Amino acid sequence: MEDFRRIADRIAADISGGRLRPGQRLPPQRAFARRHGIAASTVGRVYGELVRRGLVVGEVGRGTFVRATEPDAQPGRALTEADAGALPVNLELNYPSVPGQSELLAPALAPLLRPDALAEALRRPAAAAGTGAAREAVAGLLATGDWRPDPEGILFTGNARQAIAATLASLVRPGGRIGVEPLTYPLVREISARLGGTLVPLGCDERGPLPVSVAAVHRTAPLSALYLQPTLHNPTSLTVDAERRAELADVIHSLGIPVVEDRIWSFLHPGGPPPLAALAPGLVHLVDGLSKRVAPGLTAGFAVVPAERAEAVARAVRSGGWGAGAFALEAAVRWIGDGTVARLVAEKRRDAERRQRLVVEELAGFAVRSDPAAYFAWWRLPAPWRADTFTAAAREHGIAVTPGTAFSVDPSRTPDAVRLGLASVPEPELARALRTLAGVARGGAAGAGSG
Repeated sequence: MEDFRRIADRIAADISGGRLRPGQRLPPQRAFARRHGIAASTVGRVYGELVRRGLVVGEVGRGTFVRATEPDAQPGRALTEADAGALPVNLELNYPSVPGQSELLAPALAPLLRPDALAEALRRPAAAAGTGAAREAVAGLLATGDWRPDPEGILFTGNARQAIAATLASLVRPGGRIGVEPLTYPLVREISARLGGTLVPLGCDERGPLPVSVAAVHRTAPLSALYLQPTLHNPTSLTVDAERRAELADVIHSLGIPVVEDRIWSFLHPGGPPPLAALAPGLVHLVDGLSKRVAPGLTAGFAVVPAERAEAVARAVRSGGWGAGAFALEAAVRWIGDGTVARLVAEKRRDAERRQRLVVEELAGFAVRSDPAAYFAWWRLPAPWRADTFTAAAREHGIAVTPGTAFSVDPSRTPDAVRLGLASVPEPELARALRTLAGVARGGAAGAGSG
């Protein structure tokens, strides 16, 4: 019997030679087996080998398709920063910046540049607990409505990503299960893999995670933690309403499930519902940071944790080497104290609203989900487009977008959607890019209709 790898090699050659095109559907396995006179089990191994090589992707109920990414790409991955950065228009990276930002930030740094102050700041990283001044400043920054975090429960990391990593590392052991929304921050998939954990998708509706699903998943096998983005969820922009948050808090309380609440983008949504940390303070670990509010190059991450868990999270920060830099922490205190952060936040809110108006204008008629306050949009593509083929087509026009597969927890259920990051390119360039993408999407649909 012919070795399945040689059959896979021939199909791989057809893909690399252009005889099988990106997005083309391979024959059903039984049909392939009949055509080539081999066992269906052998075809299963062939298709599995092609998936392993990153050449095809299998989708439940739809079939197996030739991927649009390069053969050495990992299945479902987004473009790397190097890949996307090589393209003229980058709608994958999403770092807000507003005119005059550097001029606003510079005055607070001047006192830190004296030789004596600089030497002290650069001598060692800050402790996970930071300083009393830093804890008080951040408590005020994160306060919303009637909730203000206890400064004694605030820990610091180099950035918000490290705050997520440290809180999850303190909660999840090898084999642990983490409940997440079906579409989640790609970094959490990487963190879970490093911890030896498993991401478990929760049931959701148009209002967010379903409390009944949290309970059902936990009954199946206990969850080590939940990771949730209840405010301006990335990539869908969904904000969970106050009533659903209260229901989730009730379930969290009754089952005693720790939660990591990601509020990275919440600064864009003033006056929104209270954080889960306000409703279940003994279980919720809130993470946030300055990279979006201020700038990614000089930032700090925050973790607001229950008092009895502070030392466990601090140990995770130390063991991961995730401590905040003393210089960055002192700069953050000054920027918060002199109102610079508040001014930047106000301007970025206005900036996001302007960019969302461009999305409404340029993508009118398409199924785009977003929020007027968000810096991203979730575009469900028209048939026959699939996420990877559209991403490839966008790349050919010099535009980087993030395929929905990058966010999907279940690789067998990949949404035909892309996320558009709106923050990193000038507004005129963003408008042109959105107009180009709309033309690409309409052209693909028209081509399918005329075939």
